[in-house]
Amino acid sequence: MSVTQEQVLNALRQVADPVSGKDIVAADIARAVSIEGDTVRFVLEVEAARGVSMEPVRVEAIEAVEALSGVGKVSALITAHSEKKVPDLGTSKKPAAPEGPQRVPGVKHIVAVASGKGGVGKSTVSANLAVALAKMGLKVGLLDADIYGPSQPRMMGTLARPKAAGDRGMLPVEKHGVKLMSMGLMMREDEAVIWRGPMLMGALQQMLNQVVWGELDVLVVDLPPGTGDVQLTLSQKTAITGAVVVSTPQDIAMLDARKALDMFRKTGTKVLGIIENMSTHVCSECGHEEHIFGHGGAVAEAEKLNVPLLGEVPLDIAIRLAGDSGAPVVAADPESTQAKAFTDIAAKLMQVPALRG
Repeated sequence: MSVTQEQVLNALRQVADPVSGKDIVAADIARAVSIEGDTVRFVLEVEAARGVSMEPVRVEAIEAVEALSGVGKVSALITAHSEKKVPDLGTSKKPAAPEGPQRVPGVKHIVAVASGKGGVGKSTVSANLAVALAKMGLKVGLLDADIYGPSQPRMMGTLARPKAAGDRGMLPVEKHGVKLMSMGLMMREDEAVIWRGPMLMGALQQMLNQVVWGELDVLVVDLPPGTGDVQLTLSQKTAITGAVVVSTPQDIAMLDARKALDMFRKTGTKVLGIIENMSTHVCSECGHEEHIFGHGGAVAEAEKLNVPLLGEVPLDIAIRLAGDSGAPVVAADPESTQAKAFTDIAAKLMQVPALRG
């Protein structure tokens, strides 16, 4: 016996909208319910800025419908409705929007970790850098801003759901001495985020400003690869201390890294330094050192741009295994050569003038 639309709507009526207090059907959030065989689809339509906070609601709605007899698969997407334009009749004035990049309350420095292309180990660097800074005694946060491909929950070894902090927003999850927020903590690990640009920008702003970070010395932001919406939104809307660009040594990676560097230059964002990842490989059997991806590309680029070369990280299986197991190598084996590469980078980063004091 197949499920009916009214049964689906009744299930969705058991899920509350945290803002209005109504159920998501009465609040006109749950829409476009369709049934094909044993597959149920629907959307949750909200303002773009509510995308992140609605993820737990979306999961709860899916689970409510999955519990119905006759339902095999449930698909639910969050989408943003268009802003309604109200004619200006000259009878009221809206408060002026804040001009220029805004500071995140309680956060002393924001360091964006970027790359021109994917696959260069930017997220691995971000996780290890955050843990290394925390081990130096700093109060550190890690924001996974790679909305489409969040990997920090796996690398940091947690799938704990962020908890609500009353009307103040959400509390970040803490692991390895670092406060963490990621879209990957809001949804199932194998689910895709299917959002357009406005939802992405709203999600970033919400994770920055509606997460109760507390007092932080450094917030490390793991950016998605490239030079898209997330990078531009962060640069234009948030007062960041600067960016670190990660690249591998080969020429094609450095070509893309230069695009990231150029983007930060054009947006007036200070480049704090360059990190050369997968710089060299030392055979664990014979000790032979080999430059699989070439060597020195980031060194030459740093000299050319007159920015610090923060360090070179080896290509080593221990780094990969540690990240896959949920404990960055700096946390898993802090005395190892691999961990020392990241701790040296963290120490050098904190000596950059923009981060002193």
